[in-house]
Amino acid sequence: MRIINEPTAAAIAYGLDKKATSVGEKNVLIFDLGGGTFDVSLLTIEEGIFEVKATAGDTHLGGEDFDNRMVNHFVQEFKRKNKKDISGNPRALRRLRTSCERAKRTLSSTAQTTIEIDSLYEGIDFYTTITRARFEKLNMGLFRKCIELVEKCLRDAKMDKSSIHDVVLVGGSTRIPKVQQLLQEFFNGKEPRKSINPDEAVAHGAAVHAAMMSGAGDENFEDLVLLDVTPSSLGHETDYGGDMTVLIPKHTVTPFRKEHVFSTSSDNLTIQVYEGERSRAQDNNLLGKFELSGISPAPCCVVVPHQITVCFDTDRDGILTVSAKNKTSGEKISITSDKGRQSEEEIEKMVQKAEKYRLEDERNKRKVEAKNALEEYA
Repeated sequence: MRIINEPTAAAIAYGLDKKATSVGEKNVLIFDLGGGTFDVSLLTIEEGIFEVKATAGDTHLGGEDFDNRMVNHFVQEFKRKNKKDISGNPRALRRLRTSCERAKRTLSSTAQTTIEIDSLYEGIDFYTTITRARFEKLNMGLFRKCIELVEKCLRDAKMDKSSIHDVVLVGGSTRIPKVQQLLQEFFNGKEPRKSINPDEAVAHGAAVHAAMMSGAGDENFEDLVLLDVTPSSLGHETDYGGDMTVLIPKHTVTPFRKEHVFSTSSDNLTIQVYEGERSRAQDNNLLGKFELSGISPAPCCVVVPHQITVCFDTDRDGILTVSAKNKTSGEKISITSDKGRQSEEEIEKMVQKAEKYRLEDERNKRKVEAKNALEEYA
């Protein structure tokens, strides 16, 4: 019936948990660090309205990466002690990885743990110890990357960290003490909320949202309203110079509907829909395209008779539908995109490229504007 983002679901679980005691607007940062992905979302909660202000994250950052760092460390240790390389033996690596994952969990509650694997490789037993300090050192780069993404989310939302009322932990990897410590230090000593189980928060929130939609009628959640945002800008390519006309800026609240009217003298018009932050359409991600044909060409020196209306429309699931209509003939055509969306990591790369090539994009924009102005004058 409905698609809901994990951090938003966690916020619903948290908001319901705090509803009885909270008064006024609350800015809540959801820190979701799981087994394979990392998401951070900033929401404002007020009187049952959940509004997402900004999102950031990495689809390749999580508990598995912490395990990999430990596995690589112990592969080198085994090689150093026994002069044998186990990196090409899948069975040995699998057994080592299982032990590393168990050790990682143990280190969340103790300062040191042992790894004991009988006959790991060619009959050689592997006994070793690892301290919490060593584990933290191996993964410090990954932990700091999480904090950098929190900073980015705050920048996108145009908020200062001092304005965040609560930080909510979601996902099993948030049990790592160093992650909690770095997060607490970043927010000037504010302790993250642990009132909801990080493993259950998403399922809890999704269940609440499902109950709300089915009209269960519980007074705790019958008045919840959910407002999500787009992770990147959406637009279409214009006729001249391949510039992207942005209709929906990044972090626009969904659902939305927006129209753009432009004129054309072409008899066949291809409308290409993109997402991204670059000024030239070709530098962004193509979501889909369609063609309006049978438009009779306009004679020279005559006001262009064809008015084309392009409409961008999303539903509450974030599914985008783009339609175009020739006002003169009434012909209409549309495309729907519910796949081909980019991952958080790809979106992050697009944003970085947009910053890197900002000057080049501005030069291209001035060039296109000058060309259009000359043609109009002529």
